[in-house]
Amino acid sequence: MIKKRIAIFASGTGSNAVNLIHFFKNDSSIEVAFVLSNKANAKVLESAVELNVKTLNYSNTEVADGNFLTSVCKEEKVDWVILAGYLRLIPAELIQAYSNRMINLHPALLPNYGGKGMHGRNVHVAVIANQENKSGITIHYVNEEFDKGEIIAQFHCGLNETDTVESLEGKIRYLEQTYLPSVVRGAILS
Repeated sequence: MIKKRIAIFASGTGSNAVNLIHFFKNDSSIEVAFVLSNKANAKVLESAVELNVKTLNYSNTEVADGNFLTSVCKEEKVDWVILAGYLRLIPAELIQAYSNRMINLHPALLPNYGGKGMHGRNVHVAVIANQENKSGITIHYVNEEFDKGEIIAQFHCGLNETDTVESLEGKIRYLEQTYLPSVVRGAILS
């Protein structure tokens, strides 16, 4: 059986990318082709190297070129692209080449707290400021609009008046680490 090959795009520490690498390390159906980052000093690249996964680093100019990114993915025989803390706009050409085969993880319950500038800590600050009683994660397909692709799955966590941005970050991290790999696997193999 030929394994499905995934590319993981990440811009920072890459805790979700590392989790995906571990999850798929001995999978019989899916393998990580490479981890790509737009930041040369991103911790995710160092972590991927330590886990014997190929890494690619390109400038913001290069990753803005959809034809370039598509050719990189095609050369590496990538079947799916997974965005795990990748903080760049995905070019339309890549979205079209991987239509319904590109997945993003968002740290809120879309459609709330999505869109430009709504990533990572910014999301949690807004959720706490609005005194929400729940938050969570959304795993969705990528389309040409920020955080507007078809939702694959959502997972919730409760909040109360004692929650802080830091405690919410911990709850969201738990949901991400627990659910992202199995949802990605399910989407790819469905």
